[in-house]
Amino acid sequence: MHRRTFLATTTALAGCARDSGATTLRFWAMGRESEVVAELLPGFEREHPGVRVKVEQLPWTAAHEKLLTAFAGDATPDLAQVGNSWLPEMQALGALEPLEPWIARTPMLQAADYFDGIWATNTAGGQRVGLPWYVDTRLLFVRQDLLARAGIPRSPQTWDEWRTALARLREHGMATPLLMPTNEYAPLLALALQQPAEVLREGGRFGNFSSPDFRRALGFYAERFQRGDAPGLTNNQVANVWQEFGRGTFAFYISGPWDIGEFKRRLPPELNDAWTTAELPGPTGLGASIAGGASLAMFKRSRHKPEAWALISYLSRPDVQLAFYRLTGDLPPRRSTWAMPLPGSAGGGTLAQDRHAAAFGRQLERVRPTPAVPEWERIVGEMQLAAARVVGGRDSIDTAVRGLDARVDGILEKRRWMLDKAGATS
Repeated sequence: MHRRTFLATTTALAGCARDSGATTLRFWAMGRESEVVAELLPGFEREHPGVRVKVEQLPWTAAHEKLLTAFAGDATPDLAQVGNSWLPEMQALGALEPLEPWIARTPMLQAADYFDGIWATNTAGGQRVGLPWYVDTRLLFVRQDLLARAGIPRSPQTWDEWRTALARLREHGMATPLLMPTNEYAPLLALALQQPAEVLREGGRFGNFSSPDFRRALGFYAERFQRGDAPGLTNNQVANVWQEFGRGTFAFYISGPWDIGEFKRRLPPELNDAWTTAELPGPTGLGASIAGGASLAMFKRSRHKPEAWALISYLSRPDVQLAFYRLTGDLPPRRSTWAMPLPGSAGGGTLAQDRHAAAFGRQLERVRPTPAVPEWERIVGEMQLAAARVVGGRDSIDTAVRGLDARVDGILEKRRWMLDKAGATS
């Protein structure tokens, strides 16, 4: 933030504190983030005298219902951590404050500093209602030593290279070299996002799963199980992912940034140099992946919007984001944070140079947002169930995509009615 803007904000907040006593912000946060964000708040409160932040911790399993209940009961907090896939629903309810005017008066927040695909996730219904707080995506965790032993010179970059690598690993005695649990939607969704066509058509009014592009993604996904590259198991049927990865049961695993820390902690020291991360292969080159994570959102009913925005701005500063990464392992959404020296790193290395995080930084330059519709979580659940039926041999691809389109069109029926009504009255 420019010094003049910062001083103006600080003066306004200090004046508020003198006139009416300390202002208390209610901040709802979830999971591990809610446990550690309090460590960042003393710096904010020193810069903004008279403002105090009360963090209320919510479990992820109850957070969505809690937010909806709070809105219905006129009891929303001032700001909250909101999963990116929840933003369209909260925006459709009219619960969230549009942030464009606030961003416009905050020079240190520049769209160009955010990964493009991540920045795009926060615009629901044509309005920006969230500011990315941390990001995640999916890519490959790779046992590079096993690849080298099988004569594979590098992590695959195309689907054909991936097919060849998996076949060669099986030839060298690995029964199922890829772990891709059938109850996780992320791998198939990433493959679908690598296609030109959208998974929903006509502005999110209808499913587009019968399209050649989604069929291609589902076909490649199902082929991995049919050829024996991946076992048809759910993640509940894998006793210990980290142990099996260490044993060499599989050489590829699609997962997110949280597993960097897990593998570092759980794998034996002698395997430190045996594994790495790599971008997802695509149809003809390195491919796209999912733009995930969580954002900071301000509620329309907040009575302390300047203070709430000051906290959102503070938590979005590159130096604060870097501190947050050190506490949580959550990846920052701003490119400038990735370029900052990591505290305690040898030679002043940056996050973009970190051996295990660097591939995530490169993948984040190629992520695509999921459709910004309130019904998305239901839709992606249907997609995962349809794929599981194909993998289990209960449905052909043709049957699966036709049924999936029919169910998704039913889910989107109310959306079509609302959009058509809005168009008729505009």
